[in-house]
Amino acid sequence: MSSKKSTAKKKVATKKAVKKSGGKAKPAVALGKKKTAKVAAKKTTAVKPAPKKPTAPVKEKKVILNAEAKETISKIALPEQKPRKPSRKRPLISLPPLPHIEVSDFPKLKVKTLLVSQPKPVEGLPNPYLDLADKHRLDITFRHFIKIVGLTSQEFRLQRVDILAHGAVILTSKLAVDHYFRMCNEMRVTVPESMKYLCINEQTAYYLQKHIQYRKRKISFGHGTILDLVDVIKKNKTEKFLLPVSDVTKELIADILDKINITYTKATFYKTVSADLSKIKSLSNYDVLVCFTPAGVKSLKHNFPNFKQGNTRIAAFGHATAQMVQSLGYRLDIFAPNPQNPSMTGTLDAYIKEANKR
Repeated sequence: MSSKKSTAKKKVATKKAVKKSGGKAKPAVALGKKKTAKVAAKKTTAVKPAPKKPTAPVKEKKVILNAEAKETISKIALPEQKPRKPSRKRPLISLPPLPHIEVSDFPKLKVKTLLVSQPKPVEGLPNPYLDLADKHRLDITFRHFIKIVGLTSQEFRLQRVDILAHGAVILTSKLAVDHYFRMCNEMRVTVPESMKYLCINEQTAYYLQKHIQYRKRKISFGHGTILDLVDVIKKNKTEKFLLPVSDVTKELIADILDKINITYTKATFYKTVSADLSKIKSLSNYDVLVCFTPAGVKSLKHNFPNFKQGNTRIAAFGHATAQMVQSLGYRLDIFAPNPQNPSMTGTLDAYIKEANKR
């Protein structure tokens, strides 16, 4: 009964509310939402700040200080600087001085023909010697004076070198890379994956991809000299290094390795022999002969033992090549690199300009 009475009271209350509003009854939830929306709108309305009155600029007062006052202020403002420790510079490796090369004062006669002791360039590819010939209208001939021959496995065994006893290899050229892996294949030596490779330049390092998988952890390279690899070699002092070379090699690399007290083995993997130059009828037909290696000069002497230089001028690149020219009794007329021109083509260009003016 009580529940019936409560429901009847509720109905009466709703009817009275409808009569007062003059229409339909509005739910209490909607009213609550409108009130909260109005309150939120009041809260979000921004109050504009009152405009500030323009103030007159304040003149800065200049304070003139004495010398004593400046010193005291600088002492207070700046913290005391601690004396720097003397920097520990890396010990420099002193290289032997290069020998002095004397160039002859033979008259600079006109140059029309040129013999370059290099292989014939590939057609379509740029070549500085071809550009030089076009510039001065020269008749240029390319002929390689030497050829590289790999040692046989029997010849290599006579050196009693154990390849697997070395944990790192120093590679100075692409030839060294090819003949190192060729010898390993001929002797049936499996190069371990832990082998470290130290290359003289970046080109030689990337050339390793022909034989192994390139891994930066085990391959290091310099920028053209053995001095760039000294720090890497010192970090691996515990390793025994193998240096594949030819029978005609520069002793500079071995001297540097001796100075830093590294355990290494210098082994000959390939040799340089004289090429057959019988197709050249006479060297006197050329105004300039260009040589790049001591072995090339030896090949010249081997193929033409009765050659008399006369008006033929000889150009040599590098100190060792120039010394070989003079030691075999030839006259040295052009030498590179020099302070004016670091390249052989630049040196020849300057020489021909002066010689062909007359």
